[in-house]
Amino acid sequence: MFKTLSGRFLVLTIIFVMLAEILIFVPSVARFREDYLLSRLERAQIASLTLLADDMIDEDLEQELLRTAEVYNVALRRDEMRQLMLSSPMPHAIEATFDLRDAGPMELISDAMARLFDSQDRVIRVIGAPVKEAGLLIEITLGTKALRSAMIDYGLNILWLSAVISVITAFFLFLAVRGFLVKPIKGVVRYMQSYAAAPEDARRIIQPSAGVVELREAEEALQSLQMELTASLKQKERLAQLGGAVAKVSHDLRNILTSAQLFTDRIEMSEDPLVRRLAPKLVNSITRAVHLCESTLAFGKAEEPAPKLCHVPLIEIVSDVVDSERLAVGEFDLSFSEDVPAGLMVRADPEQLYRVIANLVRNARQAIMATGIPGEISVAAREEDDAWFINITDTGPGLPPKAQEYLFTPFQGGARKGGSGLGLAISSELMRGHGGTLVLARTDDAGTVFEICLPKGEVAEV
Repeated sequence: MFKTLSGRFLVLTIIFVMLAEILIFVPSVARFREDYLLSRLERAQIASLTLLADDMIDEDLEQELLRTAEVYNVALRRDEMRQLMLSSPMPHAIEATFDLRDAGPMELISDAMARLFDSQDRVIRVIGAPVKEAGLLIEITLGTKALRSAMIDYGLNILWLSAVISVITAFFLFLAVRGFLVKPIKGVVRYMQSYAAAPEDARRIIQPSAGVVELREAEEALQSLQMELTASLKQKERLAQLGGAVAKVSHDLRNILTSAQLFTDRIEMSEDPLVRRLAPKLVNSITRAVHLCESTLAFGKAEEPAPKLCHVPLIEIVSDVVDSERLAVGEFDLSFSEDVPAGLMVRADPEQLYRVIANLVRNARQAIMATGIPGEISVAAREEDDAWFINITDTGPGLPPKAQEYLFTPFQGGARKGGSGLGLAISSELMRGHGGTLVLARTDDAGTVFEICLPKGEVAEV
């Protein structure tokens, strides 16, 4: 029970109520002592009035009056004259004097605590003002044993009452906490457990209903988290399904392309100059497609294999990409330009770099052709001290805001209708594998520029 929130709250409530009662106990005991002494002064004054009514009373009556007042001596000052009204033998000498006429709260508390913890029976003198202004002052002497016993009895009664009040208060607070806090928290926990059992089920997402502001904020935060997680899981499920589909397609496509490779051998032996010029490019394209299918089948997952780095002439890769895209243009008025130094060698995986540049050039071509307006695509490269940079520039309409926001996110960063956004996501991942980057350098109405950065250092050092 004490490990639960409500159980600990119950214990803490009892403790704090008891502490509050203890803070009340100290001044209460001090007030009780003051009332006790004032009552003895009042009794003593009444006893002394008997003597004023009759100057001569016998000794037995005098002792009975003192016993009734529970004092040893009574002195009364009237008309500036102090007069011993009643007296009896004292067991001890007077050890302390207390004047109640001008005692402050702290003095009363200090005297009460000192008396409560002093177990010896002592004789004290108490001075006070007579009731009904029957004189200037009244002075009595009395023992402290009866006073201390009365204070202890009074204190125990207060403590017992405090304990009862604490338990009752804690019980009602316990019920209140269970109703207003514990039950709603348990409800949130049940929602979390239910959601964990089937996070793809949108019906298990919590619906905020708490009346307490803090709990409702927690429920709303949990609802937002669950909705985001459910959407993410659905996207990952689609990616997994896509991966399975791609693996199946790649298997059959590899077999088809392998057959196509056999036919290209015969094409290379053709006497037609145009066929002989285009045949090597066709062979290279089919070979790349076969390697891509084999890579997909080998890994069977969305992650790309580690790049096999080597120094390759960049102009050859760019030329292959541009030649392939020129064939796709047909009669459309779209020009290509290559600004790549002939001897520029870059350190990269040639197949992966080809895929990255091909993705960017193909996207640019599709964007320009979709507008129906003539345009130009340029591939430029430069070498710096620590890296190679490749820029793909087009004169297309630029990327829409949504495409810019989810630029490298699969299925969300598509820039054209029907586009999946996979091309840029794959290209960015391939460049990260090289230790490099693929960034959007500029996009506006005048066109778009993507920049590839390939570091010269080892990938592990980046």
